[in-house]
This record gives sequence, structure tokens and C-alpha cells, in this order.
Amino acid sequence: MTTASPAHIAMFSIAAHGHVNPSLEVIRELVARGHRVSYAVPASFAEKVAETGATPVVYTSTLPTDDDPEAWGTELIDNLEPFLADATQALPQLAAAFDGDRPDLVLHDITAYPAPVLAHTWGVPAVSLWPNLVPWEGYEEEVAEPMFAELKASPRGKAYYARFEDWLGGHGIDTPPDRFVARPRRAIVLIPRALQPHADRVDESVYTFVGACQGERAEQGEWRRPAAAEKVVLISLGSAFTKQPDFYRDCVEAFAGLPGWHVVLQIGRFVDPAELGELPANVEVHSWVPQLAILRQADAFVTHAGAGGSQEGLATATPMVAVPQAVDQFGNADMLSTLGVARHLPMEEATPERLREAVLALVGDPDVARRAREIQETMAREGGTRRAADLIEAELV
Repeated sequence: MTTASPAHIAMFSIAAHGHVNPSLEVIRELVARGHRVSYAVPASFAEKVAETGATPVVYTSTLPTDDDPEAWGTELIDNLEPFLADATQALPQLAAAFDGDRPDLVLHDITAYPAPVLAHTWGVPAVSLWPNLVPWEGYEEEVAEPMFAELKASPRGKAYYARFEDWLGGHGIDTPPDRFVARPRRAIVLIPRALQPHADRVDESVYTFVGACQGERAEQGEWRRPAAAEKVVLISLGSAFTKQPDFYRDCVEAFAGLPGWHVVLQIGRFVDPAELGELPANVEVHSWVPQLAILRQADAFVTHAGAGGSQEGLATATPMVAVPQAVDQFGNADMLSTLGVARHLPMEEATPERLREAVLALVGDPDVARRAREIQETMAREGGTRRAADLIEAELV
């Protein structure tokens, strides 16, 4: 632990579970070390932030929320424009909120574009709390440039980049937009190195992996394994991409009546349990579950392979069947499979028979169990929450 004097630290994020949740234990630790933390976030996450001991700084956001994932549209540009539009309107709100109470250090999620702009204006260091995969040396040439070439040549894409450059330039920043987003001055990466593609080509003087920062999560409640359950499988597609009643019915069919198996099925807020029909005795259905508490007792995990779920599965050494739904989940599914602790099962192939076969094969393979334990032990050595807080305090000394 460093010996940094108590400081005022400002954290900035958006209203999305996958961006707020990874930071919470780090913020809790900073508060416990005596720092005053102001956490800028939309109102829907203010209570969750306050539970860490940080002071919520509520601002109004125009971004689509987890309640309406379809509002993001279908094209690449549809996923970019809302962040810039939101940043443009949020920056004056946030500048006013911190007027007269400038922090000593800015922490920010990768999507919180106003944060590094404010840090530049205030003349204080900024550190990104990065909740997912990071760019490696060569990433731009190998991935970003081919992916964005068509967009950048289109009228809509050109207009977007022109607006972004004008916005940054208006605040004295001459960094190109892509580098502004993907190449921070300093980043603490809140995923295990094992999930990172081309980890050997990541500049770890900029991006430092600390692994899972999960905490005990006692406030989420407990889950008790039924006495008759010889094996437990948790099925969850996270919080956003959960409008999948057909998939849930297939999961019920896959494990209904399977001797000794108990199923915990999280279906999210968009599906009525009645849509699943009559449920067998070995299946329990919930809109939300204390996922980490269940994974600590589970034998298998059917997951969408989001960054949070993937690392929770690794941290608890739980074999996974990855059924990715969007964005980085496909890459995570491939990484988990390559690590030898998961099967990547595309959604269109996730039949009851394939789901059952994949889970039984994983749970019955001693090599999978051995590899899962090895990764679990490696992750524990990455340092997690305490190391993240140490690195942040090092920026204050």
C-alpha cells in the first residue's frame, strides 16, 4: 500500500452495469483509505455508488440505457454517435458540478469522454478504469483500420469525426478521436490478463492488469444450494441482451429432469416467467440473481461471455458454455475456449441437445478442472482491488 495523503478523487462513468459495476470495489477501497471520492453518474446508479461511500454527482445523460438495448441501432456509427452527443451535452453539467471543488485526480470509464477533457482543463492527471479488452501494439492496423475504413469514408462518418475533432480542439486537445478513446495516458485494466488477446503485445506501462475486483457482495444476498442438488448450472445472459424466451425454453429442456442436476435460470427484466411454460422441479427462474454467490457453488455456467461474467467464471474456476450475444462477447468466448475452460456455442447452435452435451462434457473433463484452477490461482496473484487502489494512489504521490 502507498502512503498517499487523503485526496479528492473524481470518478466518471455512464449508466450501464458493465461500466459502473467493475469500478465499485475499487472506489470502496479508496474511500476506506481515507480519500474523498466524487462519482459522476446518472441518477439510476446514484444509490449503488453511494453504497461505496463515494458521493454521487448526478448528471443527465442522453445515452440509451440497459432498459432499451435496441435503441443503439444496428450499424457501427449508431454505436459511436450517441457517446459524442452525450459527452457534448454532459460536459457543461459536469464542469459546473465541480466548479470550486476541483479534484486532485480524475478516474474514468472508457466511455466517459468528458472526464479526460476536464482533467486536461483542470491540469490534473487522468487514469482510465478499463473494464474490458485493451488495444495491443498493432491493434490499429490489424483491427481498427479495417473495421472503420468504410465508416470513415462515408458522409455520416466524416461528419462524426469532424464534430469530434472540433469538440476536442475547442478544449485545447489535439489528440485524434480514435486515440483519445482507445489510448489513454494511463489505464488500470479490471479484467484478468488471461482474457486479453495478444497480451504479450500490450504496453503494460500504460495498461496494467489487476484482474477481478469483485469484493464479497454480501449486500446482493445469498444463495443456498438445494440439498438434493449434486450438480448446479447457472444460466445467465447478463443484464442487457436478455430478451430471449426461446433460448430459455431450450435451456429448460436441456436440463429438465437430468438426474442430480439443479438449474438456476436468470431471465432478466424483459421476459415473463410464464412464457417459459410449466417448469420442472429442478429449475428455478429469477429476473435477477446474486451471480457471484451462485458461481462460488456452481459446477457449470452458461453465459453470454460479457467481461464481468467471464472473469467471474474464471475467478470461481467454473467451467463455461459461452453463448455470446454482441460486441466483445464473441472475442471473450473464443478466449475462454482457447484457455481450455469453456465451449463457444453460437446462439443459432444452442439447441437443448448441444447445451446439455457441452455442459456434461466440460464438467466431466478433469483437464478442464485443472486448467480452471490454474487460471484462478494466476488471477488471484494479479492483485485485484488492493493493487488497483495502490496504482491509483501512486498517481497522487
